[in-house]
Amino acid sequence: MKGKYLRKFGSIILAALLLPAAATLLSSTSAQAQRRVVIVRTYRPLYRPWGWGYRRSGYDPYFDYYSRYGHYVFKSSESAYSEGYHDGLKTGQGDAKHRRSYDPQRSHYFQEAGFGNFGEVYRSGFVRGYADGFRS
Repeated sequence: MKGKYLRKFGSIILAALLLPAAATLLSSTSAQAQRRVVIVRTYRPLYRPWGWGYRRSGYDPYFDYYSRYGHYVFKSSESAYSEGYHDGLKTGQGDAKHRRSYDPQRSHYFQEAGFGNFGEVYRSGFVRGYADGFRS
């Protein structure tokens, strides 16, 4: 009979010891779930590869200077021809210096000129400048 009472008494003592440990375990997990994380970020302006959103000097609202192909937008055919000639001269000299074959259509200047206005005028100036630059 004494063994029966000792067994019940032992289980009560064991439960009394384990109850605070279980309560501590459960309360710590709920405290972690309620923890707040604050992220502080420094200000960094957006990366704008072609400068859109900023006004450059010589801003003209009628021409698209803010696009990728803004290099090929001109106010007149003379300026398109002279810019094409200058770019062709530079490219032709570079190709001759590096001993590349004569091919003005290989250049990205020539290929992308169709996206702006006066594309054919720019290309004719580019071919003329490329020939002069390649021969010099």
